[in-house]
Amino acid sequence: MEWAMQTWSDLVILFGGNVWILIVSGILLVTAVIDLVQRALLKLLHNQLVKKEKVWLDSFVDAARAPASFFIWVNGTVLTMTTIITHFNVYVDIVPYIQSFKSTVLTLSFGWYVIRLVHRLEAHLKEYAREDDRLDEVTVEAMAKIIKLLAFTLTTLFFLNAFGVSMGGLLAFGGMGGIAIGFAAKDLLGNVFGGLMLYLDKPFTVGDWIRSPDRELEGTVEKIGWRMTTVRTFDKRPLYIPNGVFSNIAIENPSRMTNRRIYETVGVRYVDVHKMQAITDAVKQMLIDHEEIDNTKTMIVNFNKFGPSSLDFFIYTFTKTTEWIRFHEIKQDVLLKVSEIIAQQGAEIAFPTRTLHIESSLETQGIQDRHEGIRFENESVQKV
Repeated sequence: MEWAMQTWSDLVILFGGNVWILIVSGILLVTAVIDLVQRALLKLLHNQLVKKEKVWLDSFVDAARAPASFFIWVNGTVLTMTTIITHFNVYVDIVPYIQSFKSTVLTLSFGWYVIRLVHRLEAHLKEYAREDDRLDEVTVEAMAKIIKLLAFTLTTLFFLNAFGVSMGGLLAFGGMGGIAIGFAAKDLLGNVFGGLMLYLDKPFTVGDWIRSPDRELEGTVEKIGWRMTTVRTFDKRPLYIPNGVFSNIAIENPSRMTNRRIYETVGVRYVDVHKMQAITDAVKQMLIDHEEIDNTKTMIVNFNKFGPSSLDFFIYTFTKTTEWIRFHEIKQDVLLKVSEIIAQQGAEIAFPTRTLHIESSLETQGIQDRHEGIRFENESVQKV
């Protein structure tokens, strides 16, 4: 005990008798040591959890690193400022505000911790959602945003309450102000609630190809925000759509189709009418045997109508793939095989034709003689 007292006396002498400088330096030194220790411990624990691939537990540890430093340093700084103000007896009237702020440090740190934790858990859940169809990224993002907003709101309310702001009055003002703001910003609120409906109903997710029969809207969804959704059109231009728009239009989501349809009409010549049955039977068998055609879906190959220049039969079937490029490759293969079948049956694909009937020479000569007689009679009448 005597060595401690002697050390203190030596330090006081070293600082020229300015005990307050010694106290302030000691507070800052202790704060720095505590912060370094907690940083080292949390970093060590973080590295161990990452090494063992315990990403969920690591989220709780890694999220605490910055808020813990904030809590330590704010407390140390507040204690330092209080010591200086008390020693010099200046700005004493702000001490209650400093103490009020100190009482909110834990709340602010915890709110910051929750937001950081949710951010990390959101990233891990999105990775999990990519591998498991039972969970989707849009739901994860929506829940994360709601929790972050709730944490921010509660932290702000507790912070204001620490400075003497009445919670009841604040809520009452918020209710009346909310009504006024609601009328003034109904479009903004409509977009926010529209975004909430997109998160809950999930008509599409990020990466989906969407289009609307009501609007000139088609492209790939890049981002679903609270106020607007970003769609990248196929000519690579970004399209920013207020979320409220989706409440009033129909949306198609081709990305969720189970198959793609081939629906084509093929015409053969009228002279090949007796070969039509063999052609349709062969085409249908080709589709049944085709490895890229889904035989569990509707398949129709039938003579359909007498066209102006052809006998038309139609093909109605579905591919197994939904990929756009692969679908067109399969469709090309099917159409080429159809043309081969028609050729094998000794028929030809029809094209628009016109038949010109020319009368015989005797009939033509008779018509000319009649025209000559009429002309002669007309000339005689004119002379008379």
